[in-house]
Amino acid sequence: MFRALDVFTAFSAQMLRFPSGIRVAHVGPRPEQLLELYEFEACPFCRKVREMLTVLDLDAKFYPCPKNGTRYRPEVLARGGKAQFPYLVDPNTGESMYESSNILTYLAERYGDGTVPRSLRLGPWTIGSGSAGALLRYPRGVRARPSRAPEQPLELWGFEFSPFCRLVREALCELEIPYIARNMGKGSPKRQDFRARNGKLQFPYLVDPNTGAAMFESADIIAYLQQTYGI
Repeated sequence: MFRALDVFTAFSAQMLRFPSGIRVAHVGPRPEQLLELYEFEACPFCRKVREMLTVLDLDAKFYPCPKNGTRYRPEVLARGGKAQFPYLVDPNTGESMYESSNILTYLAERYGDGTVPRSLRLGPWTIGSGSAGALLRYPRGVRARPSRAPEQPLELWGFEFSPFCRLVREALCELEIPYIARNMGKGSPKRQDFRARNGKLQFPYLVDPNTGAAMFESADIIAYLQQTYGI
């Protein structure tokens, strides 16, 4: 019953932002090094940036910073001077910045064709619909839970709009587990290689280089994360 409710509310939360974060578009030059994003799942401003990463087909290293988190929040404060999210670091250019709108413009100009999708430029509607989705899932993806830190970041294949990917991101966020987000929105050229390597096109897909575990199915992934890294 609880699983069905989780899926229903996650689906509803994602539909509030339809069709943003589904399809790849406006792709430009590719970065040599992974972008780094400090964020937390329930933040509507962070969601804007995650949607843009899917649109531009950009992979990025995520550092979850839920409320009362102690692993990466202090790092953002030390680097930028305030605990505000999202916070983007681009090791390719040395740029770092707060403010979701500034980040979207930067990503569009640097790694796209200069276009920020209209769904991400609707001001109060963009933030309001993201906030409403977070409320549907409250308190998931908001606060940190006790956990053990992995030695290496995990890898998560998926795309922002998927409700099943959202469920996994919530767990990663609450456990403050860093991971590489391998974005695979519809139209991504990476999807063909993924299917060839894994035998099917299904998301989310998690790989843990610390244990050698690799799995589909959001419920299995969430159980694995709690058993392996939860306290």
